Amino acid sequence: MTLRALCLGATLVLACAASGLAAEPVRREAGQLVYEDVPETPAALRAAIAPYYNTRSAVFEDWLADGSMLIATRFGDTNQIHRVAAPGAARTQLTFFAEPVNQAKAQPGQARFLYPRDEGGAEYYQAYLRDLAGRETAITASGTRNGNFVFSGDGRLVAWSQVTPGDPNYDILLADPAAPDGRRVVLEGEGAMAPLDISSDGTAILVSRYNAATHVELFVLEVASGALTPVGPQGRKVAYAGGAFADGGRSIVVLSDDRSDVTRPVVFDRATGAMRDLAPGAKWPAEEMDLSPDGRTLAYAVNEEGYSRLVLKDVATGRDLAAPDLPKGVLTGLGFSKDGGKLGFGLSTSTGAGDAWSWDLGAGRLERWTQSELGGLDPDRLVEPELFRYRSFDKRSIPAFIYRPPGVSGKLPVIVQIHGGPESQELPSFNPRRQSWVNEVGAAVIIPNVRGSSGYGKAYLDLDNAEKREDSVKDIGALLDWIAQQPDLDASRVAVVGQSYGGYMALAVAAHYNDRIAGAIDLYGISNFTTFLENTEGYRRDLRRAEYGDERDPKMRAVFERISPLNMTARMKKPMMVYQGANDPRVPASESEQLVARLRGQGTEVWYVLAKDEGHGVARKPNAEAVRAVEIQFLRKVLGAD
Repeated sequence: MTLRALCLGATLVLACAASGLAAEPVRREAGQLVYEDVPETPAALRAAIAPYYNTRSAVFEDWLADGSMLIATRFGDTNQIHRVAAPGAARTQLTFFAEPVNQAKAQPGQARFLYPRDEGGAEYYQAYLRDLAGRETAITASGTRNGNFVFSGDGRLVAWSQVTPGDPNYDILLADPAAPDGRRVVLEGEGAMAPLDISSDGTAILVSRYNAATHVELFVLEVASGALTPVGPQGRKVAYAGGAFADGGRSIVVLSDDRSDVTRPVVFDRATGAMRDLAPGAKWPAEEMDLSPDGRTLAYAVNEEGYSRLVLKDVATGRDLAAPDLPKGVLTGLGFSKDGGKLGFGLSTSTGAGDAWSWDLGAGRLERWTQSELGGLDPDRLVEPELFRYRSFDKRSIPAFIYRPPGVSGKLPVIVQIHGGPESQELPSFNPRRQSWVNEVGAAVIIPNVRGSSGYGKAYLDLDNAEKREDSVKDIGALLDWIAQQPDLDASRVAVVGQSYGGYMALAVAAHYNDRIAGAIDLYGISNFTTFLENTEGYRRDLRRAEYGDERDPKMRAVFERISPLNMTARMKKPMMVYQGANDPRVPASESEQLVARLRGQGTEVWYVLAKDEGHGVARKPNAEAVRAVEIQFLRKVLGAD
């Protein structure tokens, strides 16, 4: 028997690696998924997790002119746009595609809506204007990436941002929805520019430029001349979010963190530049916002330790208006009806699938528009997480949530899930994946918000930039210390899971704390910062350099060589699962492939799953069920939870 043949035996993998001859992976395909060195999923496990992914949520998208609501939900394999005529009415499906459709904007004054759609997760979105009978017209140019669509108040204009492959500069386009072929570039942009609002007379567009999470500029674009006028103070970095014209275009309402650690609503007078603070002394960040059509009422969400609080304010006085007392959860979009009388929004809780709601401002009435199904799950088995904080290496307080399986005695295995971004935040919204880990693995699940996470102010957000990247990894090391101190948690049975930037974090933890974990799952993670920045799509490369550092700078490149997990694989001895979407434009498949090859070459056990029809994530229900089943199978094995 040849050494190559011997290497096909799993028990001899380490011997083969020592010989310099890696075993050929055992490969199989099922549907659009390719499995390498992944055992078959038992039928009983597939049946057990199916209900988790039969759940569906409804996300508020917009109001149609007749007062009905557009929502995104799933009745097949992907999310599509539906219409709900009244609270509790039937959900009528309006789009029918194999590709997911997750966004919709209603055209004011018309029974039509605009939606973007890509192919295979490549994120080169094309936009279509569709009526309720299914007739539609493309409004964007093929071969371009389009987003950030806004209509004028009368529905006669639509503006959006457009970028071409390899170009970091987004242009601003404007079109008449009735004649989209007449679309024209009104601003040849520099950087990641996006329209936010169109003035009531159609002569000006409010525009933002995203440089980094803590530096977002604001401008007014004069359509006729192309002149771009900055809004707000100059000479210092400010982050703006949202934004709309008010008072007939004479003022601008926007979220700003100027001279504050958190964003809060402010009003700019366009003539004088004076800023009026609508929430002075805010302690928690304001996030999503919408302004009523008459410009008099502002609605926004405040993020308080991950939970959403809905706020309504009178713009003229800054006075708080009556707002609903919502269940403990996370808002997923909000918007005023066309007459300004109702506010629509989505709400997701830890133990209930997300639904669409409305608040009647005049009547002070809260109404639920949808009742999303739990897919056969027993609601009594769903767990509400507990918020806690722990101290890191520099005594900084790190927030986290923990899910504990009820009624289980003895020390629990632990799954630590780390979010991507890194400018993101783990939230206590409905998450079937975490609930399945609690119930089907019997593990405690911890979701930390390490330094660099959003939701805790700009000082916290900046703590992991560039050379400080590994400080966030040390936050996970401190979490492992905290786990070891808990009487009900088993520090010898800890697995770490991360996706995208969280995948980098999982890999870094696997390298730095190999002896303290039982295994790791990396989903489309960054394995080498230099190759990632060189190969990510051109339209986002400069934005990622602003966060991670510039690989073209020799000093920063040296830092990347030191901290990239690909250069630390020799320390990774514990089993690993890797998942990747073949069409991922953000973290290219090459990041996972080079990692898997290196791990196999040294004899580390690695399960690899590749989805041929996915991009940055798992958007299709059949793929999600299959990939999540493999995750549970892997976690049961490494945590000894069979």
